[in-house]
Amino acid sequence: MALQLQQQQREKKPLIPKLAQDLIAGTIGGWAQVVVGHPPDTIKVRLQTQPSPPIYNGAIDCVRKLVQEEGAKGLYRGVMSPLAGIGFCNAVMFMTNGWSRRYLQNGDEKKTLSIVEIGLAGSMAGSVMAFLNCPIELLKVKLQTQDPKGFINASGKHEPAYKGVLDCGLRTVRAQGLSGIYRGMGVTLLRDSPSYFSYFVAYEGLKRLFQAKKKDGEIGTFELLMAGGLSGLAAWIPAYPQDVIKSNFQNDVRYKNLNQVIRTLYRSGGTKAFFNGIGPTLVRAFPANAATFFAYEMAMSFMQRL
Repeated sequence: MALQLQQQQREKKPLIPKLAQDLIAGTIGGWAQVVVGHPPDTIKVRLQTQPSPPIYNGAIDCVRKLVQEEGAKGLYRGVMSPLAGIGFCNAVMFMTNGWSRRYLQNGDEKKTLSIVEIGLAGSMAGSVMAFLNCPIELLKVKLQTQDPKGFINASGKHEPAYKGVLDCGLRTVRAQGLSGIYRGMGVTLLRDSPSYFSYFVAYEGLKRLFQAKKKDGEIGTFELLMAGGLSGLAAWIPAYPQDVIKSNFQNDVRYKNLNQVIRTLYRSGGTKAFFNGIGPTLVRAFPANAATFFAYEMAMSFMQRL
């Protein structure tokens, strides 16, 4: 009887509050994503932002030239920004998503949300994430695409290459003000809101599908990795063109507005230009998001057993 009472008390009041669980597990998931996904992300951004005529013939050519010029470390150029930022961003994303789901449950944690409600919670999380993703990705894009010899700024003057994330951030704010690190905020929001809707719909939908095929309703490592990986692919379906526009707008301060970016991209390659770099993006999406969700689920499972 005493054991049953203790169990009930634990169920009512977990050792680690639910928001904190989401925060911790989300951070761990974010770190896993960066370790697995940063090299193909570097290739994606370089392909998205290369000039016309292009300097790379494709993803393989980009990898070969980057490694020849800088070694394998070139694939992890700019990694400190996402490593520091994406862990935090993922924590906020999972925390916001968890809060949104509980809000939609209206206090009844046993209520099973519909797939549409799961998507709405994800979209709310994506809207919050855009405010964090924008400055982090701006610094990442600048560091991933810069020439080691330096670059030409908006005034036409040559500047030395950024020394790192802090130097990049400080110089960007000094040159453009605080709004400079939020350049591309609008298109980031247009990317993240539908993207996270698809992300969580795919993940929860696939988990439920796999669970329905199991007699005990329990899914294993393979199913978790498949659900996470495929959800990463699904997230890009409604979002990739916006990501290309964002990367170019953030990378080149000579663009005055998004319409100018869109016109320039279309003139350089037609509709295909809005899908530059999609190959390495999809290559990255599966393992990076499989790692994200697997690390998140393992961390949550551990904390819930405490």
